[in-house]
Amino acid sequence: MSAADLSALQRPNDRLRRRRIVNRLMEVLAWLAAAAAVLILGVVVWTVARKGASALGWDFFTKPYVGPSTIGVSAKQGLANAFVGTLVIVGLATAMALPFGILIAIYVSEYAPRAIKAVVGMTLDVLAGVPAVVIGFFVFGLIVVAHGQSGYAGAFALAVLMLPFVARTTIEVLVLVPNSLREAALGVGAPRWRVTLGVVLPQTIGGVLTGATLAVARVAGETAPLLFTCSLVLPGTHWNPSQPLQTIPVAIFELSDQADAQSHAFAWAAALVLILFILCLSLGARWLATRSRRKIMRASG
Repeated sequence: MSAADLSALQRPNDRLRRRRIVNRLMEVLAWLAAAAAVLILGVVVWTVARKGASALGWDFFTKPYVGPSTIGVSAKQGLANAFVGTLVIVGLATAMALPFGILIAIYVSEYAPRAIKAVVGMTLDVLAGVPAVVIGFFVFGLIVVAHGQSGYAGAFALAVLMLPFVARTTIEVLVLVPNSLREAALGVGAPRWRVTLGVVLPQTIGGVLTGATLAVARVAGETAPLLFTCSLVLPGTHWNPSQPLQTIPVAIFELSDQADAQSHAFAWAAALVLILFILCLSLGARWLATRSRRKIMRASG
């Protein structure tokens, strides 16, 4: 065999060796990037926990914030008003966004023509990318200017932010439902609306809950919309959403601007509670997504 033939045989092996080296290099870079992300998250959580753990306690969750200038109450105050307000506003926002998001997803996946699907999909993508401060200013001009700040206005602003996430997640789950289930139900004479509500939608409950959980995690830490719509709060703990309610993000913003160390400690503690809350929601959403995917795969198999 000539030298030219040997070089021709060696050339593919050289290419394969280079490809393996490049592939291994990219794997190492990907691992380093993932490790850097985990390290940054660990540093953030550790820093917040170290600075906020001293303020955590029973009073922190059960007493309202009075203020640093009040004499004799520094050990008997917390952020109960912020926790209650966040619970009320996020709960109302979820009640507003969830049904509309599910209805949008059902229309897009089951009834809309292809052109309408493209338009609605692009609209949801654009709405998901709109900055939260723009949504807050929009709700301020739409509701607050005429009716004043309230928990309802804050909930509506958060619902606008949640809507595209709920709709997009539900659309993706509806697409995974096998057409054989729809065809079988239609084949026995069931109307299309009954097929959608009785056959298709029950298969996607886990995915819908996943979208709602991710949407709640998305808006739980938003400050800008609430500054425009629900920040002029009265002292004490209030449950009535017709008046402005204190929330955790706004409380962190206001406490971090104070001069005393106790307010700063309360801000760090509130940030720690918010991080743990979002972490639990994210883990729950991942578990629900895995469970829903397995359920759909069993139904299609």
